[in-house]
Amino acid sequence: MSCSCGVSTEGEVSGCNNNGGCSTGGCNKMNVFDWLSNMDMPAVDTFDIVEVRFKNGRKEFFRNTDNIDFVTGDAVIVDVPSGHHLGYVSMQGELVRLQMQKKKIANNDEIKKIYRKATLKDLEKYDSVRKRDMPTMFRTRQIIQDQKLNMKLTDVEFQADNTKATFYYSAEDRVDFRELIKVLASEFKIRVEMKQISLRQEAGRLGGIGSCGRELCCSTWLNEFKSVSTSAARYQNLSLNPGKLSGQCGRLKCCLNYELETYMEALEDIPEVTKLKTKVGDAKLQKTDIFRKIMWFGYDGENTWHPIDAHRVAEIKEMNEKGVIPETLTLDELEIKDLSDVGINRDLEKMDKKFKQKDKGANNQGGKKRNLNSKNRNRSNKNRNRNKNKNNRPEK
Repeated sequence: MSCSCGVSTEGEVSGCNNNGGCSTGGCNKMNVFDWLSNMDMPAVDTFDIVEVRFKNGRKEFFRNTDNIDFVTGDAVIVDVPSGHHLGYVSMQGELVRLQMQKKKIANNDEIKKIYRKATLKDLEKYDSVRKRDMPTMFRTRQIIQDQKLNMKLTDVEFQADNTKATFYYSAEDRVDFRELIKVLASEFKIRVEMKQISLRQEAGRLGGIGSCGRELCCSTWLNEFKSVSTSAARYQNLSLNPGKLSGQCGRLKCCLNYELETYMEALEDIPEVTKLKTKVGDAKLQKTDIFRKIMWFGYDGENTWHPIDAHRVAEIKEMNEKGVIPETLTLDELEIKDLSDVGINRDLEKMDKKFKQKDKGANNQGGKKRNLNSKNRNRSNKNRNRNKNKNNRPEK
């Protein structure tokens, strides 16, 4: 593929070397990779329409009626209404057929033709014409300011034949620029065409670097703009901060739609709930991890978030709808365990048995001692009685 900056007046590839501030047509603006270039296509079935790129990535289709052999990046002179223009071949072959089908462009006689390859004289003249773009734009902005028109001029593009200029502008409301066209035509001695573009198209023509660190999608490859709503940010759990969700055009970023379908498929398994009722209290939804299918809930007055699986959340939601309130977020009922099986209670029982046995042993020893004392007392009483009897006997 040739450089997107085109060919210089000497016939060489003109790399701009401006480190992103391209001055020759826009580096990497709407480049197309021809993935069929290495395939041998039948010469009979060669598609005769070529895609041509103009300033700031604008592209149109032209018919190669003379079967000229082009290479991607070649400068060509094409037929335009009331004159001719110079552009660069950006795509040819079967990819052009597919692109036309995608954009629903009919292959009919309305497609203009390519005159020839651009010569060195054509390139020199086009370079001199393009030098009028910036001074014309600055002067036109002054005229717009003097006429107090509510519009913003973005870009000016002169035709290669220097007979017509297209002024690209953006405006929120309808603008009456009939007087402006008369002033521009008389001052620049050209035919004037005013073309209104959207803010997204304006950002694409101007270019720039996005918050992701890459070149803007609208200035490199994105040519069809779809509506972006704040619901796309809600589905992806993004904070609704306009400063972070808006692009350089001031509208919502186009990249919010890139992963939206994936999020929508993942959200099918996640229940829609904001609060769950438990006997501990009401648990409110704090955060959702869509791809891991985990939902965090927090109780009122607590700073702790409890991660709960999405299936468990769906179960609790069904229970609440039926009037059943679970014990906690993880337990349906509180399990009451038998305290006799607890190891601490078994130890206490062993200690009780041990002390009971000691008490029994002490009681037995006390009884034995009492029996011995009673026996000794009986023996002493018997001895006393014997002595008394001996003393009371009469003498012979």
